[in-house]
Formats: sequence, structure tokens, C-alpha cells
Amino acid sequence: MVNVDCMTYAATTASTASVSSDPRYVHIRADITDGAAMRDIFATHRPDAVMHLAAESHVDRSIDRPVTFVRTNVEGTFTLLDAARQYWSTLDAHRREAFRFHHISTDEVFGSLQPGDPAFTETTPYDPRSPYSATKAASDHLVRAWQHTYGLPTFVTNTTNNYGFWHFPEKLIPLVTINAIEGRPLPVYGNGTNVRDWLFVDDHAEALVLAVERGRPGETYAIGARQPRRNIDVVRTICRVLDEECPDPAGSRERLIHYVTDRPGHDFRYEIDPSHAEAALGWKARHDFDAGIRSTVRWYLQHREWWEEIRNRQYAGERLGTTSKIGNAA
Repeated sequence: MVNVDCMTYAATTASTASVSSDPRYVHIRADITDGAAMRDIFATHRPDAVMHLAAESHVDRSIDRPVTFVRTNVEGTFTLLDAARQYWSTLDAHRREAFRFHHISTDEVFGSLQPGDPAFTETTPYDPRSPYSATKAASDHLVRAWQHTYGLPTFVTNTTNNYGFWHFPEKLIPLVTINAIEGRPLPVYGNGTNVRDWLFVDDHAEALVLAVERGRPGETYAIGARQPRRNIDVVRTICRVLDEECPDPAGSRERLIHYVTDRPGHDFRYEIDPSHAEAALGWKARHDFDAGIRSTVRWYLQHREWWEEIRNRQYAGERLGTTSKIGNAA
């Protein structure tokens, strides 16, 4: 397993410490936009498959600095595809046939659902609404074009919001969990009614492994757990679980909920119908939301040293993505 990671603000060596000494694992600190480095990695390690998870992923940061997202998500994907194609062309017939380029993407490329709309599927038209989702949509199109034009055996998986262990605390669930542990305000955008479809990270990892083993070139697999929740309900669930696991003498942590100005262009609802992926990959999410959240909250209670260091050195929990719209509404 060759882990190519340039170690941005959201990366920590602690997340791979348990495997770092295994002779089957190697970490290479390199940027996927560096073509020479990517070509060297392919030539040296001669992989059987690529799982392309490298991306800038936080919508709020994409609003503040979209150029970083274009560079990593679009230019980086192109560079990795180009290096993969050059390497793939040198393989013998058997290895060429078996090789896979697995691109991991998001449900946000499909746009925003309204109440009553059917969930996203593999055939939902693209309609990205944020700099983040637009750059991920662009990367999806590049991956499919390299399969159609050059024959590189690529496929795409689109997934819902993930949550679980080692989650960098700028995202909703870790941010709210850590703030609640510390007795800080719990920011909820708008009125909290935006809906997201939640998938426990271990379930997603299992699906990704099965996809790289069983995925067919040119295919798309929409991976989800059929567990949509309003943001406010997610926050209240975290409060309830924390109150049970670690009672606060000051009272229920719901008292800390604080409604803040909504994100610019905030999509209302995402939800995936994973029927095709479940049938094609022989997979189904094992964790229900309540069990997954409880495991996650317990993990953050038991790993204070990890997130306290991040709070002190990398990200203190400040609000991002507050860039205002320019001009008047029509």
C-alpha cells in the first residue's frame, strides 16, 4: 500500500501510526499536481490499482479560496490520470486488463434536492453549486474521458457525507462534538433544516475496497447508507449521546446550540439511492446512524490529545466560508 499524501493542514501522522511500521505500507510525501513525482511513484512501485481520494473537500474553504480546489481537484486529477495512463501503457496484456483507476467522488456534484425529490442515482444529471462540488464534477468528467478516449480502465464512486474517527474538526460532526465536550457554542447554519445523508467511515472503506476489486471500467457506483438527517437533528443527537456518555453539571448540551448566518449558496438536501452499488458490489452499510454516532462520540472522548493538538496548532474551530455574494438579488 503506497500512500501518497502531501500532508496539508488536515493531515496528521497519528491517523496512520498503527500501520506505519508495517513493511507492506509506505507513505510518500508528494503532491498529486507534481507530474514528475507521480511518474516516479508509478515506475518505482508498479501498482495494480489506484484509489484516488486526494482532494480539497471543505465547502466553506472553497468559498474563501477556490484556487486551491481547482489546483488539487482538477489539475491534480489530470496529472494523476496522465501518469497512470503512461504507466498503464507499459504493462503486459494481463496487467493492463486487471489494472483499475478508482476515482472517489461526492454526491454534491449532483446539486441540491428539494423535499420530495427522489434520491440521487448514478444517472442523476450533474448540477454542482459550490466551488468544491464544481471542481469535483470536473474531476469526474476527466476520469470518464480518459476511459472513453484512451481506454484507461477507470470508474467513479460517488458517496454521501462521511463521519467517524480521525475526522478533521472543521466538518459538522467533529466540530460539534468537540465544541460540546468543551462547552463551547454549537454553530448551526441557518435554521438547521438542511439535510445530509450520513455514512459511517468504516462502511465506506469496505465499499471502496470492494469497488476496486469488483468495479467495472466505465461504471459509476453511488454509495450511501440511506440515513438522511437534518443538520439540527444531527447536532441534537450528538448532544444527547454526550449527555449520556459524559454528563455536564451545567445541564443538557442542547443549551449550547447557536444559530448562525447561513453559508452562501447552501445546498438544501443531498441523498443517495445506493441500490445499484449494493447489488453490483455485494455491499451494504452495517452501521445505523445512532450506533455510528455513539461510536464516534466515544472515540473523540477517548482521543482528546489528538484533537486538542489540532485545536492548538492547526484549527481552533473558527468560522470559514463567510464570503458575501456580490451584487443585488434579482
